[in-house]
Amino acid sequence: MTTPLQQSFARVRAEVGKAVVGQEAAVSGLIVTLLAGGHALLEGVPGVAKTLLVRSLSAALDLETARVQFTPDLMPGDITGSLVYDAKEGEFEFRSGPVFTNVLLADEINRTPPKTQSALLEAMEERQVSVDGVSRPLPTPFVVCATMNPIEYEGTYTLPEAQLDRFLVKLALELPPRDAEIEVLSRHSRGFSPRDLRAAGVTAVVGAGEIEAAQAEVRQIGVAPDVLAYMVDLARATRQSPSVRIGVSPRGSTALLAASKAWAWLTGSDRITPDHVQAMALPVLRHRLQLRPEAELEGVAADGVLRSVLQQTRVPI
Repeated sequence: MTTPLQQSFARVRAEVGKAVVGQEAAVSGLIVTLLAGGHALLEGVPGVAKTLLVRSLSAALDLETARVQFTPDLMPGDITGSLVYDAKEGEFEFRSGPVFTNVLLADEINRTPPKTQSALLEAMEERQVSVDGVSRPLPTPFVVCATMNPIEYEGTYTLPEAQLDRFLVKLALELPPRDAEIEVLSRHSRGFSPRDLRAAGVTAVVGAGEIEAAQAEVRQIGVAPDVLAYMVDLARATRQSPSVRIGVSPRGSTALLAASKAWAWLTGSDRITPDHVQAMALPVLRHRLQLRPEAELEGVAADGVLRSVLQQTRVPI
């Protein structure tokens, strides 16, 4: 039996569905990210509704949101803010950047050099920004939802490993199935505009108070010792894979635990089961693997390695 709070987040999913079709797994991944207090990276070719998905989620939340379009000439201060000299007062004052918000849409994050990408590291990990030796806290809640094109696309940069590791999940958005694509066209033929989500009927149904209450309930989700051991075994198995140069670290295991708790809560369970862990394994772990160059040349992908690990690792009864 679901609680009123869980029903509220089910309504968030319904609100996002008014604008986005055929990306149910990504919608669930974003809600899990929010509940777990993490950050999400969305990867997909242009035109699969990455930006629209994040904007729709923001519209369904009664939170302050900001968007940054990442470009090659973007500077770190354009994100975090900087000191500006006030001639009238005769002193420097800090002017905050767009990172001082609840939901930050970092659009096409891999179109800016690593130096600028790294401006988000402190904000994502410590929920604060340090400029000129002064640390300034960010609002609560704070979540970065970043979109990126596949790295083989022209004009993209590889995200540093430290940056990737800050994301709780990496969601892969695929091209929609035929029925969903027909529905997309049908909505557009009826006048839907992705630039006007209000006209599409997307309204805010959850605010900061509900999010904090839900996050507190998520933290209370139980987990048995054998399920904890199962998560560790999965992480260790990635380190032993012949296709992997660097496997999942303990930070990845804790991320898997946090996401599994959020998914268990969202599905109405009070304890994590192996099914919850398996459902979260790919989105939480796929960006934490570094494959061997020879494996990449042979066409091995992180998802394939993880599926093999899931099949070969003993599941607790």
